[in-house]
Amino acid sequence: MKQIRLFSGLFTVGFWTLASRILGFLREILLTAYIGPGPVMDAFVAAFRLPNMFRRFFAEGAFNAAFVPMFSKRLEGEENAEGFAQDAFNLLAAAVLALVGLAMVFMPGLVWLTAEGFYGDERFDMAVDYGYVVFPYILFMSLAALFSGVLNATGRFAAAAAAPVLLNIFACTALIAGALSGGEVIRWLITVIPIAGIAQLALVWVATERAGIRIRPGWPKLSPEMRQMVRIAVPAALAMGVTQVNLVVGQLVASKTEKAVSWLFAADRLYQLPLGVVGIAVGIVLLPDLSRRLRAGDKDGARNAYSRAGEFTLLLSLPSTVAFLIIPIPLVSVLFERGQFSAEDTAATALAVAVYGIGLPAFMLQKLLQPLFFAREDTRSPFRYAVVAMIVNAGLAFGLYPLVGWIAPAIAASVAGWAMVALLAIGARRFGEEARMDDRFKRRAWRIVAASAGMGVVLYAAMHLFGWAFQEPGWRYLALLILIVVAAVVYFALGHLLKAFELSEFKRALRRS
Repeated sequence: MKQIRLFSGLFTVGFWTLASRILGFLREILLTAYIGPGPVMDAFVAAFRLPNMFRRFFAEGAFNAAFVPMFSKRLEGEENAEGFAQDAFNLLAAAVLALVGLAMVFMPGLVWLTAEGFYGDERFDMAVDYGYVVFPYILFMSLAALFSGVLNATGRFAAAAAAPVLLNIFACTALIAGALSGGEVIRWLITVIPIAGIAQLALVWVATERAGIRIRPGWPKLSPEMRQMVRIAVPAALAMGVTQVNLVVGQLVASKTEKAVSWLFAADRLYQLPLGVVGIAVGIVLLPDLSRRLRAGDKDGARNAYSRAGEFTLLLSLPSTVAFLIIPIPLVSVLFERGQFSAEDTAATALAVAVYGIGLPAFMLQKLLQPLFFAREDTRSPFRYAVVAMIVNAGLAFGLYPLVGWIAPAIAASVAGWAMVALLAIGARRFGEEARMDDRFKRRAWRIVAASAGMGVVLYAAMHLFGWAFQEPGWRYLALLILIVVAAVVYFALGHLLKAFELSEFKRALRRS
């Protein structure tokens, strides 16, 4: 079996995802500065969520949950993996083209279903208008997800992980160009999104060709293999659909309060940074590795890969959670408070960041646990668990809104995230020893917790020491940098002293990535 270097892959995907998230922050900084929370930004968020919602439903979620394990096993067994990928490409292209056509016809209905609170004011018409322009993005990104799945299964992670960087480069360029030209900034932004999708598709398509796998458009056909893939994909699609229902429920509740959609969007972008770097990297690398090890009967190797991915998840999720709980206002003020983004917007967004921070480890652990099921082509169990999480999310979002207002969706999302983790962990017990953490993980886990807690104490003290600096516009950037550096040094020093990890492991992984 050709080995997939787990830590090297995690660092490669994590590096490019970090680059994408940093550029994404720049995009949101420009968006909040030039446009700011309000009707236009609310409308853009609702419109852009539509293709992203269906993209995760069709491509990154359901389709890859079925395609990647099946392709990986055929690749490992030398069973015409290229032909399988070709048939999958044609079937996916036909399905998404049909979806785009339907969306163009029923766009007002889609906006009403996902942001009913907009109806009757200017945000509704703007969201429909923007939706017509950005929705075709899903076609290019869905096909790009297939090529990314092929590359990931062959152990080539760089191009697929780098592709999202292009969207943020295009978007930042458009925002700056729109502002400098004196034109309507939002028009520049929405126009460039489908163009960026084409560029992303081209990048991974070329990389797949260079990997020796040739895929060309053709007529779709429902071969026995494709029927099997669809049977596996449908429960995963429903599971991902439930996840997207949770997002829509949050947006429906938030749309009743002006600016709330924008506040939650800004907070979402902040907590998505560690989630993207760690959680998504773990899911992308672990799924093909587990699939191929199980196909080869390497149960010990599967357990080792699962345990090391678990260490990597805890290693970065716990300190991120501590930071979001202790310094949300400094983070939000430095990143977003300028131009149209006011101090009031900072306070509201920081509250959402802290609440999402409580759920961050759960969102990451889901990315760790789900591959245990998907690698065995079990997509039905995660669907059932997701339905329970959806009920929890909807009940809390609507139930808490009269009591706590617009922050209810963030509370609901975090609680539902932990409910989903509990169900996945209980359900994975039936998979045997390879789905249980090894002794090394158990030794290191509590040490990671201790290092994170120690970092939190120092960060809290440093926040009070330098808190005055955040009231001075000229000092807040330096003050945040000092806080981050102090927290990182303390965390890695404590982690090394407590033997939560070995710094040499990072050096080896970086050399291989």
